[in-house]
Amino acid sequence: MSKLLVEVYTKKDCNSVCKLYTGKCALCREATEIIFKVNSDIPFDFKEVDIDSSEELNRAYRDDIPTVFINGKKAFKFKVDETEFRKKVRKEIIKAGLMKLRKQHYS
Repeated sequence: MSKLLVEVYTKKDCNSVCKLYTGKCALCREATEIIFKVNSDIPFDFKEVDIDSSEELNRAYRDDIPTVFINGKKAFKFKVDETEFRKKVRKEIIKAGLMKLRKQHYS
């Protein structure tokens, strides 16, 4: 079974966006800190996606950073609640394990 993938859509220089909300990029920093904290307890792959790497991503997410995806599903926008993040990560791990069991059963 491959590991769960958590992606954070952000900007390398998000100060201009985050200043509107918090003053200095605190949303992105806080989201990443929570994700790393949970990752120390529950193993998953982490990927930071710079929305400036693509015009399409920039259009879609420029006003919504950070946006967090768990296995491709949008899970959080702006704020990451640690308890909810843990629940969602565990749910995806359980779901992936059940899918693997089903595949083995029907093979």
